[in-house]
Amino acid sequence: MPTSNLNPKHAPAAYRRALTLLAGCADGATEAILLAHGFAVDLLADLVRAGLATAHDERVFDGTRMLRVTRVKITTTGKRALDVLKRK
Repeated sequence: MPTSNLNPKHAPAAYRRALTLLAGCADGATEAILLAHGFAVDLLADLVRAGLATAHDERVFDGTRMLRVTRVKITTTGKRALDVLKRK
């Protein structure tokens, strides 16, 4: 697992938990959902910088207005890293 971009202040369990949640979402999860689950923005940014996840802005229409949301998805590298973390 690439560790050079992972912040040591976050426990490996937090990364494992985030990757597990993302692995269970075929379309990824919005940043708002991840924040609601207690993940910090800098932890999510660490995952993206390390190549374990991707983040893309999307436009969503809620019926009355257009909103911009960020969707985070696990990468193939992230899935491999999750397998390694689960073995520990």
